[in-house]
Amino acid sequence: MNWKESVKQDVKRAKAASFSFSQLTRDQKDQFLQRLAVDLEKNTGIIVKENGKDVAKAKASGLSSALIDRLMLTDERIQKMAESLRNISLLADPVGEVIWEKTRPNGLVIQKVRVPIGVISIIYEARPDVTVEAACLCIKSGNCVILRGGKEARRSNLVLVSIMKESLAHSGMSPDGVAFIASGGRQAVKYLLKLRDDIDLVIPRGGYSLIDTVVKTSEIPVIKHYKGVCHTFVDRDADDEMALKVCLNAKVQRPATCNAMETLLVHAQIASSFLPKMAELFAKHNVEMRGCPRARTIVPDMKEAAEHDWGYEYLDLIIAIRVVDSVDDAIAHINQYGTKHSDAIITENRATAERFLRYVDSACVYHNTSTRFTDGGQFGFGAEIGISTDKIHARGPMALEELTSYKYIIHGNGQLRQ
Repeated sequence: MNWKESVKQDVKRAKAASFSFSQLTRDQKDQFLQRLAVDLEKNTGIIVKENGKDVAKAKASGLSSALIDRLMLTDERIQKMAESLRNISLLADPVGEVIWEKTRPNGLVIQKVRVPIGVISIIYEARPDVTVEAACLCIKSGNCVILRGGKEARRSNLVLVSIMKESLAHSGMSPDGVAFIASGGRQAVKYLLKLRDDIDLVIPRGGYSLIDTVVKTSEIPVIKHYKGVCHTFVDRDADDEMALKVCLNAKVQRPATCNAMETLLVHAQIASSFLPKMAELFAKHNVEMRGCPRARTIVPDMKEAAEHDWGYEYLDLIIAIRVVDSVDDAIAHINQYGTKHSDAIITENRATAERFLRYVDSACVYHNTSTRFTDGGQFGFGAEIGISTDKIHARGPMALEELTSYKYIIHGNGQLRQ
């Protein structure tokens, strides 16, 4: 069988299974999630072994440390994956929820009710943890899922999907509810994006090139999970100690993630006192600093920032630093160079904070805390399908509710339209 026929059959089987998945009870879905958590833990050894082959190949290919970090699965990360599934099982089932109900003057009762989207295709890069969490969020919300992961994680993804299929079967559910497209290269992705009769939604996760290709090629609706150029603005009224700790956390706690800080903005009135202390902390953690002329006057050791540094997602221990004259200048910079992901202000001035929170056009805006909290688990969603940077119904951490659509159910007693 050639790759095109294989893809077509996988998608057709998922489409056929989607009706039964839309009718699953909460108990059925939750029992599957709990079983899969146990199965992942039991198979930790083989998962780590297969992932190790992917990691070794990635290192030999010269992939960056940031990409290798995203690719790697450890015992601890698999345990967190299992715990995430248990957390998802505890969440309310969105399917069938009555969003609102209205009774019209003519007696018609209109309900807006959550329903599954149907078949969702997720196209992503070297993140094998996405394979499990994204698939399970889709299943919990009554959807089937077509996965297309990056070639760097091929062995890891194949073993994870195999375990999921076995858990589905043992839970009395169709293994066709999860499919993984492993062949066909880029042509398979382009072909997948043409199957609009069988796939209802596409969610790309990865770098600019991947997302741009999907958006330009897809004949299916797309929700983008674009790069995270996240900012922290340290205002003139910031608590100095808090600002130092928050900025350090936002940059170094896990720099390869999309919610890590990439640009630090500092109010001019405190820059001369704050920046040397911040630079000292960054230096201790091997963070390369690239500053504007005003920042480099204060900390001469900084490299000179080029225009492309503003708006660049490093995913590494590199930070761009700019001195600004006001909160409005910070807002203007973020709205020009940001990616509508996550941005923060550190200030004790409530009015300044409210202005920032209102006018920064991002999915998540923070006051006095780290952008690293933009995460489905941290928001209490159990896990996430990704961070949507679109300005539609799904924005920010995207989880169960965002994986549903709705329909209107109307009850009458013989009304006729006049």
